[in-house]
Order: sequence, then C-alpha cells, then structure tokens
Amino acid sequence: MSFSIALSGLNASNSELNSISNNIANVSTTGFKESRTEFASVYSGSEAGGVEVVGVSQNFEKSGTVTGTGRSLDMALSGNGFFVLEDSKGQTLYTRSGIFNMNADGMITANNGGSLQGYSVDANNNLLLGSVGSVQISTASLQAKESDSVEFVANLDAREAAPALAFDYSDSSTYNHSYTTPVYDSLGNPHTMSQYFVKTAANDWQVHVLVDGQAIDGTDNLIPAGAPTTTDTATFSFNADGTIDAAGTTVYPITFNPANGANSVTVNVDLSSVTQYGSDFVVSKNSPNGYTSGDYASVRMENDGRIFATYTNGQSQLQGQVVLANFASPQNLIKTSDTAWLQSFSSGTPVLGTAGSGVFGDLTSGALEGSNVDLTSELVALMTAQRNYQANTKSISTSDQLTQALFNVV
Repeated sequence: MSFSIALSGLNASNSELNSISNNIANVSTTGFKESRTEFASVYSGSEAGGVEVVGVSQNFEKSGTVTGTGRSLDMALSGNGFFVLEDSKGQTLYTRSGIFNMNADGMITANNGGSLQGYSVDANNNLLLGSVGSVQISTASLQAKESDSVEFVANLDAREAAPALAFDYSDSSTYNHSYTTPVYDSLGNPHTMSQYFVKTAANDWQVHVLVDGQAIDGTDNLIPAGAPTTTDTATFSFNADGTIDAAGTTVYPITFNPANGANSVTVNVDLSSVTQYGSDFVVSKNSPNGYTSGDYASVRMENDGRIFATYTNGQSQLQGQVVLANFASPQNLIKTSDTAWLQSFSSGTPVLGTAGSGVFGDLTSGALEGSNVDLTSELVALMTAQRNYQANTKSISTSDQLTQALFNVV
C-alpha cells in the first residue's frame, strides 16, 4: 500500500511541476493566466490511498500589468471579458491577448490568423448593434462632402456704435466685425465665406456675406464684389437680456453657384446661440460641416472599442466596435494554443457586450495586458514541489528497503 500511496504523490507532484513550469514558461506571454494544480486526499474506506489531482484552475480574477505600446491596434483588457476571434475554420475562440494587425483585405486579425469580431456599420457608418461579424477597415478614399450648415457662436459687443457710412467690405469703418468660415462644394473644393457684422440700432444687426471675396447676385452667381449692395444680407435682433430674438432671424441661408462645375451650394448659418453682451467680440464656435476628399491614412481605436479609419483631410469614419464575451464559469473554458480558450458545456454560453458596460472590464487602446504570473511566487512553489517530489521518492525507497529486509529474513 505504501508503494501506491507514494506513487500517487509522485504523480501529483509531477502534475504540479507541469503547471508551475508552464506558468514560468509563459511569464512574458501577453494575456496569459496563471494556473494552479489542486489536490484531494484519497481513501478506500478508512484506509489511506494517497492523493489525486482534482483540477488545474486558472486565475481569471487577477489582471496582468497593462503596458503602453503606442500601436493603434494593440488592446488591453482590465477586468472581465475576452476578445472574440473566428478562425479560418469558422471556430470561435476567446482570448485575452490584444495583439492585432490589419491584413491586406482590411481585416483585423490576431497572430493566429483569427478575425476579430465586433459590431459592423451600415452604409452611413452607423453601428449595427447586435450584428456581430469580422471587423474590417475600409481603405478606400473618402468622398468629399458638400457643406450645408455652419454653427456660429459669438458675442457681439453691445457697447459699440453703428457705423456712420453704408457697408463697404473694403472699408473696415463701415462694419463692426468680420469672420471667415471655410466651406466646401460637391467636388470638395474649398471656399471662403466671409461674414461682416454691422450694427444698425441698439439691438439690431445686419450680416453681409461674400464668398471667395466675391458678392452674390440675384441668381446666386458670384460676381466681383465692387458693388457692396449685391452681397447677401440678413437682419437679426437681440432681446434686452442679450439673447437673440427667436421671433426673428436665427438661421439664414447662403446660396452660391461655384464657377467650377460643382453643384449649387446652400449653407444654412445658425446664429441661434449668438449673444449681445457688453463685452468684447469673441467667437467661441465656428463649426461648418463638409470636407474635401481624403485618402486613407491610419486606424484609430477608442477605449470603448470603437474603431475609426482616419483620412488625410482630417476626417474620421467609424468602422465598427469590438465586442467582448463573458462566461458564467470561465474556469470551465477549454484551453487551447495561441493563448485562447474554447467554449464548453460547463462554461455556459457567452454573453456579448462592449468594454466598460455591464459586467465587462475596461479596454485600453495602444497597450497590452501582460501575463499575470508572479515569477517570485512560482519559483518558491517550484522549490516546494521539488521537495514534495523528493519526499515521495524517499517513501518509495524506504518501502523498498523494508521489503528487501523482509525477503532477506525469509
């Protein structure tokens, strides 16, 4: 009996040495989770039977150290969750390793070739929540977008007097302030829209507009701005508290025909947040929409998992959002190569979500989660396991000597 007891101890110690050795070997593996061997005593009735290995569990509750890398597609998880991959055979894998790259087709892939899964976008780059598939980045050039609105926020100085002379854009004494805004036509050509603000009464103002230094005639064509009376104008008023009078003009349209084959451009200028206080003229927002065309430049990842393609014109377009998976019993996931796991019956079905929401942990872009192995603890455990192994071999040796002594007596 002592032989079998000592042999069970050798087998158990060997299993523990395997776990410790695997932990030490993966101390630098991204997203690796340390394992421990768990034992239980064995009895046959009241007779001792030794020890057995009842399981090898992994520590998913302890996160590895997050280290910045500066690579846009590197991702680190802190807390619950796994990245979801689909390999070439259509099998779903789950991993904590956030090393991702973009292949020639724009697919975001892991080192093992698995495609990163996430929410896709529609034709207008709006997220399709619930539609999970492989994340793919469009590297096509971005088409120009024609400007059709400008949000303009400023304060017009109530202390100023109305100019004595009729408006003339070439004479700064005939207007109180001016400000320029870039707008774009349907071909992506830039145009400069200049607004000239003229105070006409205590709470009344006019705005005159020129485009590319030219006035706009009655048929929306640009003409040399020698005759200031042909500029587009709008009149708006303020209340006694300095807020704009909503009963009057708060949004005015500017329409012009570019002389370059582009469509007619209509830009609605929103003045609803403009004020008239007794303080200096200050523009706090001058936000036109529209942009010129641009070529694909790079990819950007947000901390909520949203992925954007960036372009040479300074624009960004949403390409998708990384989904995370969580399990009721991650300990029962099936370990596989490439620092990944497979779903099992005992692990339960995955719950999908996004970083920072619900039970899911936080995602850090441009960083990686290291192994959660504590090397010092593993080295101490290695010495302990080695001592246990040696002690069990000593039990076998002693039992062998006693048996031999018995044979000698006979």
